[in-house]
Amino acid sequence: MVQQVTNGIKVSVISNFEGTRYRNYKLYYVFSYQVSIENQSNETVQLLERHWKIFDSLNNTEIVEGAGVIGKKPIIKPSEIHTYSSNCFLTSAIGSMKGYYNMINFTTSKNFKVFIPTFQLMVPNISN
Repeated sequence: MVQQVTNGIKVSVISNFEGTRYRNYKLYYVFSYQVSIENQSNETVQLLERHWKIFDSLNNTEIVEGAGVIGKKPIIKPSEIHTYSSNCFLTSAIGSMKGYYNMINFTTSKNFKVFIPTFQLMVPNISN
């Protein structure tokens, strides 16, 4: 698990290898990840947008941006935790993801970024 705190918002991520799948006759390595967003501040916040950078060991980079996470824009009150799961398809057995969430503080009406720490995506038992 990796964790990072930005402006009182703690982001924790766990990833798992789920196997391989074929899409359009191409082999992909499938990884799931679970994200927990814990509001350790004294302010109510809302997650508005996500921004991901997905890397693989073949030097491919994919940028994923959009509103909310898995179709939701959660409001997270102090001491609350919002958890969600998603997945990622890579063309190689090794990669990583990182990014940030755009959030709004309901008390100050100010937008701010919450950083998602870099986490590894790796097929178990890979060695050079």
